[in-house]
Amino acid sequence: MLTPVSQETGPPRNPVRFNEVRERALELVRSRYGDFGPTLAAEMLREKHGLTVSRETLCQWMAEAGLWLSRRQRRQFHPPRLRRERFGELIQIDGSEHRWFEDRADPCTLLAFIDDATGRLMQLRFARSESAFSYFEALEGYLNAHGRPLAFYSDKYSVFRVSQREAKGGQGMTQFGRALAELNIEILCANFSQAKGRVERVNRTLQDRLVKELRLAGVTGIEAGNVFLPGFVERFNARFALPPARPDDLHRPLAIARDRLCQVLCWREQRHVGQQLTLSYERKLIMLEETELTRGLVGQYVDTYAFADGRLEVRWKGVALSYRAFDKDQRVSQADVVENKRLSAVLAQVKEMQESQPPPRVKTNSKKNGYHKTGRRKRQGGPSDSACAAD
Repeated sequence: MLTPVSQETGPPRNPVRFNEVRERALELVRSRYGDFGPTLAAEMLREKHGLTVSRETLCQWMAEAGLWLSRRQRRQFHPPRLRRERFGELIQIDGSEHRWFEDRADPCTLLAFIDDATGRLMQLRFARSESAFSYFEALEGYLNAHGRPLAFYSDKYSVFRVSQREAKGGQGMTQFGRALAELNIEILCANFSQAKGRVERVNRTLQDRLVKELRLAGVTGIEAGNVFLPGFVERFNARFALPPARPDDLHRPLAIARDRLCQVLCWREQRHVGQQLTLSYERKLIMLEETELTRGLVGQYVDTYAFADGRLEVRWKGVALSYRAFDKDQRVSQADVVENKRLSAVLAQVKEMQESQPPPRVKTNSKKNGYHKTGRRKRQGGPSDSACAAD
């Protein structure tokens, strides 16, 4: 029987026994616990095999046998990535959630667009959250001010990259990626945060300098903050921006009308048109107005355009279609006037809402008055009647 090595008593004095315990422990670790750390492996050896070895001793044995690396040994060092050589060749983008206005307002997100070649702040914008619509607004400001860069460089946040391989629709790209594809701008996603370290470092600098300047200026919210940002960007770039290695500017003219740009920078999806010229969108029932065009759309897919200001457009091959929207979470108002030929679709929607909701519980008058059953039923005559009968 092998003599165990305990943390209290240390290794056995007999070197032969000590080597036997060591070899047995390492053999078990190699065969069964290869991906276990020393702490968990020591527990398994004690519980499963009756071999008591201290965590420190097992850690030393595993390190000597090449079965375990310390945290410092496991640390990966990423070589610094050289800057791009030309202005507008690669723009790093990121969102940083922070208490930018300290206790003067709620926390919010700052969207930052930074040129990789020069370190210049190209666009800053405060938003309530890091969403596709907030990036659309920041991107519109960037394009109007500088034109189209060659590529954007981001992390793997869901705004930029489809995380689910089995996701249906969208041709494997997000709404932001789709918009950039229409604008002929490439989107690249970093595999690790160190790859876009410049924007990460700038975010840390902004969380210090920008917060203090907002405090001195008395800025108290997102709207006032976005008015303040252009002047800050100009001062920041004059202080920290570097000249590019090559003088070329790879920004291209936007060359797109404003109304066309609005159609690109929106949330676009396809919806199936049912038999009653209806389609579902965001818990709403969209009912198309019956026209010669819409009669032929039954069973077809139409395009929905959702804009940042809350507008929704339904289009077929670029042609806007008139519609009425009904909220699925509310009952159809009695004041709504519905034509007889459209009544069946509305009633079908009402039936669907009623079936999905539990029936209301109607209280009896006893429950309304607070009456509770006691389990005893009192005789109508009362106790005095029984007493009289006994006499």
